[in-house]
Amino acid sequence: MPTAISIEQLRAMVGREAGASDWRAIAQSAIDAFAEVTGDHQWIHTDPARAKAESRYGRTIAHGFLTLSLLSRLSHEAIDVTGDFGMRINYGLNRVRFPAAVPEGSRIRARFGVQSVEDVEGGYQVVWLVTMDLEGSAKPAMVAEWVLRYYR
Repeated sequence: MPTAISIEQLRAMVGREAGASDWRAIAQSAIDAFAEVTGDHQWIHTDPARAKAESRYGRTIAHGFLTLSLLSRLSHEAIDVTGDFGMRINYGLNRVRFPAAVPEGSRIRARFGVQSVEDVEGGYQVVWLVTMDLEGSAKPAMVAEWVLRYYR
């Protein structure tokens, strides 16, 4: 169940975590579907036998952009920004890094910290500091500054 938070509550939470998603396993079927949609069929993602024999991970790994693309879904699990909003717009990313690979079958979750909240014409802009945890890893799978706009 996502945490319900108003814009004013978010303003008071700058510099703190606002919520986290549930853990989600990354299956080979999701990796293969992402490869099909994007055309990125590099063997480290799509050839389990070769990945087992030749890669340092011993199995396939998820595309970094697959991990990134899960932000929207995971954010809906973690946080419900409440208010009179007609639209929520993905305005972009300021910075993205992938410190650790996500091996097939591993689990990830996203934690959302409030970096800033600003008024913009017709609504608000929130910059989220997102850390994608990789279960059992000292390094996160991804760290990103994600900019969302909430329009009334």
